[in-house]
Amino acid sequence: MTLHDDAALAVRLVREAGALAHRMRAGGLAAERKTSISDVVTAADHAAERLVVDTLATERPTDGVLGEEGADRAGTTGRTWVIDPVDGTYNFVSGLDWWCSALALTDGDDLVLGAVYHPATDRAFVGGPDLPTTVNGAPLPRLVDRPLAEGCLTTYLHPPSYDGEVGAAFARMVRGAATLRMLGSASMDATAIASGELHVRCQHSLPAWDDLPGAALILGAGGATVRVEAAGVSWTAAGVPTAVADVAAALAE
Repeated sequence: MTLHDDAALAVRLVREAGALAHRMRAGGLAAERKTSISDVVTAADHAAERLVVDTLATERPTDGVLGEEGADRAGTTGRTWVIDPVDGTYNFVSGLDWWCSALALTDGDDLVLGAVYHPATDRAFVGGPDLPTTVNGAPLPRLVDRPLAEGCLTTYLHPPSYDGEVGAAFARMVRGAATLRMLGSASMDATAIASGELHVRCQHSLPAWDDLPGAALILGAGGATVRVEAAGVSWTAAGVPTAVADVAAALAE
């Protein structure tokens, strides 16, 4: 079993999960609220996660799994597949196309790879620290570095959090960017960064399934990642190296 074997499996898994969710959305879905009006889940999230978990139970039975919708199985290899069956569920249920299926593979504390499938454009991305990022098998160009002041920052902050220390840290960060986007899917944002369309993303308290798949793609395209403790929360930034450094410095002020 090689890194390229794992990458091929990862692409197949996100393609199958994304295609299933896409078909289920076309048939009509009801959403249930999780923690807020913007944090929702559907039957497609659960079905797509089950598809990935069941396939891994057959093809990587000794690896662990960790899924956003509750999958949690300890393995014996130290490796864990981190699953986000539908990233951007609010967009998904609203009829927007900025959503995807995503997963990452870790080995202990090391990030091995990430894969993201965007059904709306039939694009599958895969990459990692030791795996140059590709889309549908074609290599992506290496990222062109730039400072935050010349780049587009993609982020999210839940509206009730704009006040207080967290809001102040967020304001310090976004003031340094040339422009700002809030698009609603951390993994999709990462595909745009890896493709050179956006430049850096940063958000606080990102769970592993929102952070790791996209971080792997960005690292595989020559980007950087950093974690910063500020305002009592943990912020994760990923993108072109200088913009990432600028984000970290602004948060740490």
